[in-house]
Amino acid sequence: TTNPDDIMFNFFIHETERAPRATAIVINTFDELDGPVLRAMESILPPIYTIGPLPLLSRQLSESPVATIGSNLWKEDTSCLQWLDKRKPGSVVYVNFGSITVMSNRQLEEFAWGLADSNQDFLWIIQPDLVSGDTAVLPEEFLKEMEGRGLLASWCPQENVLLHPALGGFLTDSGWNSTL
Repeated sequence: TTNPDDIMFNFFIHETERAPRATAIVINTFDELDGPVLRAMESILPPIYTIGPLPLLSRQLSESPVATIGSNLWKEDTSCLQWLDKRKPGSVVYVNFGSITVMSNRQLEEFAWGLADSNQDFLWIIQPDLVSGDTAVLPEEFLKEMEGRGLLASWCPQENVLLHPALGGFLTDSGWNSTL
């Protein structure tokens, strides 16, 4: 977003302005992914240390408290995995716009009808703060239309969903946790 009143927009502007005064900067990435960008940043910023990808670390530390936190701080709804188990391989579209994306209720409704009109089974993660300045409300007609082939949840174990055999497509915000 470029809305000057958006809290995340202002947070990133503020942090970007403060970065040159830091002793060092730690980033959840790795050189092979972001090497050229990191080199450019190093020319104008304090030393940069890459420590990523952190989602892969949690897989290797199964007994660690890090593994129980995972890659998010939201309560995951694992019932979607049982729902996916009942679907044919490659038949489900997974929709998740991440934790930063916001949209209007009109845009949410437009996406909803696009999913309904696709005639595909889908798992759609709708976070409580997805709709800017409002509560996400889907039309009753949409809820009836998707009955039996769509599942709505507020959060899920994304890595497990992405690895599930029922998954056939992924509509994403292309955030970090959906790219690796």
